[in-house]
Amino acid sequence: MIYHTIRIRFQNAKTPLYFIGSQLRGAFGYALKRTVCINPAFECSSCFAADNCLYYDFYESKEGYHPYRFDFELGKSYYDFRLYLFGEATSKLAYVVSALHRMLTDTGIGKERFKVTAYELFVNGASAMKEGKIVLPTSEPLVFEFPNDVADNVKVHFITPLRIKSNNRFVRHAEHLTLRALINSLYQRSLMLEGKDRAKLPFEPQGKIVDRFAHFKDLTRYSGRQKGKLKIGGLLGEMTIEGLDGESYRLLKLGELIGVGKQTVFGLGKIAVEEL
Repeated sequence: MIYHTIRIRFQNAKTPLYFIGSQLRGAFGYALKRTVCINPAFECSSCFAADNCLYYDFYESKEGYHPYRFDFELGKSYYDFRLYLFGEATSKLAYVVSALHRMLTDTGIGKERFKVTAYELFVNGASAMKEGKIVLPTSEPLVFEFPNDVADNVKVHFITPLRIKSNNRFVRHAEHLTLRALINSLYQRSLMLEGKDRAKLPFEPQGKIVDRFAHFKDLTRYSGRQKGKLKIGGLLGEMTIEGLDGESYRLLKLGELIGVGKQTVFGLGKIAVEEL
């Protein structure tokens, strides 16, 4: 899987929200539409350019998974976030960076529409700013490679709420989260990001969850489309797995990049895998 990672850091006079995912995605979408839209009506429904529109692909399309996600930690005292682009979306790097710049300096962020005069920008780990101007790298996208070495005892950290279903119901208690549900979610997400159809998990995950220290964190976001608040809570914490099989370990490592569960575009489902 190929990908780009765009990182932005800046200090704002106002302390960021505990959860900035909804704020960032809304502001980015507003700026992206103004960056790429060529429809004089500025309307997505029945648009003649929908099949080739980056905004439509990121925000309006109902087919498959959106090929990007925001990434950050909860409750930071300053803004420090990443935007990952996956697969074919990596070819749109210039448009995405342009929209992020517009979001920061022109259209603004949050209810106050605050703007940022100075910020740090990194693309694939390298600075993309020179003398106050954006300079994009000419290098190819990064390539994720599954590790050859595997660990059979791991601790999985849920850094932002994990919103996942098991038996067709959202998991609210750690004891209801199964290893199979976690691995299957990762497998289906990896297929969709590669442009493939959903398929049955080709193996049965092996491993025993021996410790679970996770709690349900309730979060809400405002939906402009539905004109109200929506609940997007999930599990925060960690769980320890012993006797993990190699295929499951590799998918968990992929999950550090692509996220796991529902609504990863908002920054949910950020995990880290610690080898024990």
